[in-house]
Amino acid sequence: MKIDRLVSIIMILLDKQRIGAQELADKFEVSPRTIYRDIDAISMAGIPVRGTSGVGGGFEIMPEYKLDKKVFSTADLTALLMGLTSLSGMIRGEELIHALAKVQSFIPADKAKDIELKANQISIDISPWMGNIDIQPYLQIIKAALQENRLLSFTYIAHHGTKSQRTVEPYQLVLKSSHWYLQGYCHKRKDYRLFRLSRISGLQILEKTFTPREYQKPILNFAEKVETLQSRIKIRIHKSIIDRILDFCSYNDITPEDDEHYLVNFPFIENEYHYDILLSFGDKCECIEPLHIRAEMKRRIHNLASLYKN
Repeated sequence: MKIDRLVSIIMILLDKQRIGAQELADKFEVSPRTIYRDIDAISMAGIPVRGTSGVGGGFEIMPEYKLDKKVFSTADLTALLMGLTSLSGMIRGEELIHALAKVQSFIPADKAKDIELKANQISIDISPWMGNIDIQPYLQIIKAALQENRLLSFTYIAHHGTKSQRTVEPYQLVLKSSHWYLQGYCHKRKDYRLFRLSRISGLQILEKTFTPREYQKPILNFAEKVETLQSRIKIRIHKSIIDRILDFCSYNDITPEDDEHYLVNFPFIENEYHYDILLSFGDKCECIEPLHIRAEMKRRIHNLASLYKN
């Protein structure tokens, strides 16, 4: 029997409305029998819960145990619900269900519809349309390891496809630019490392625990460094891919050339990642200048074409 679930049920029962066993069971993803046991435990703790049967029946706490909900404004409750709902969509877990239940219990009945409407005005869903199906279960494994200070073991695929077996002390889950990362102390490298979850395979939580070190937070803001490395190149694109180009630069960087094409002042760093971006645009994109990048694109396209000669 989870203490946090009992606390969440008490918070709900402290609200004015009566609630049925099945509704509580659905909210906490347990059976109605478990809810009845929880109610018995709450009653034994001295909180007067009464139950009524029939249509509209359910559980409620005696009026003298009601709390003043005015501690939260409508804006406060809307912001809390918005954040918790978005987070629960990314990382599932009982603690988030319970936190949502507690916040919802503070919503006055006469403001419930307005708060729900405002909370739903912004929806954050970073789950990909398609992708690595291991990410969600890996998040749950890493969460458990973080809470229990247990080591993690996995195979990691680094740059250029290099594979290595790692044992890591987990310290933080990081969501950056729609990708999940694990920040931890790597026993192989004897230092802190940031591991991208999509490049992890065979993730296992070990029985062995560790004593947390003095934690070093990862450096996640590379804006200044990127700015020093980045240059601008000129590309010509077909109008059919302008929507994709806008993922990398602003509309101010785009100038019409004719009815079908645009010239783009495109941000670029001379590395594999950015060359792959240009190649991903296919025959709808041509590098105009500088000439050495145009020549490198020609070389890469020639190598790609050679794969299909036969």
